[in-house]
Amino acid sequence: MTSGLLQSRIRAATEARGFSETRLLTHWPEVVGEQTAAMARPIKVSYAKGGFGATLTLLTTGAFAPMLQAELPKIRDRVNAVYGFSAISRIHITQTAPTGFAAGRVQFETTKKDTKPALDPKLVHEAHEMSTGVHDEGLRAALEKLGANVLTKNANQSKVDP
Repeated sequence: MTSGLLQSRIRAATEARGFSETRLLTHWPEVVGEQTAAMARPIKVSYAKGGFGATLTLLTTGAFAPMLQAELPKIRDRVNAVYGFSAISRIHITQTAPTGFAAGRVQFETTKKDTKPALDPKLVHEAHEMSTGVHDEGLRAALEKLGANVLTKNANQSKVDP
């Protein structure tokens, strides 16, 4: 209860200045891209005294630091695009060991997304039957593939939903 009250006040204070640190932390891979997110994690946003231009501190390994340094303009542009103005003016890189800190290790590799499920041959045949009236070969093949994917998705959802 108390943490929820404090979190809402902290969020309100940071958003009033145009920042949402929690959003930057929770949506990091979407903001900077999967490849950059696998190399670094945001750990702090520091505000200047005048309130103009914050410094984003990133944690990375020594091996990724040179690659990350080359990506700084792109990272700054993407982070600022989220906020709609030049909120971040500087990015500071902090290095750590590949395993992160001893307590509360930092994971630098993002999890891979699930692969697509194998298509059921029955559903592939059903999709083929549905597209037999199409005379253009390329369009028919595309419709077959789309139909098989939709039918497979629907079949998988019906297994999950009672």
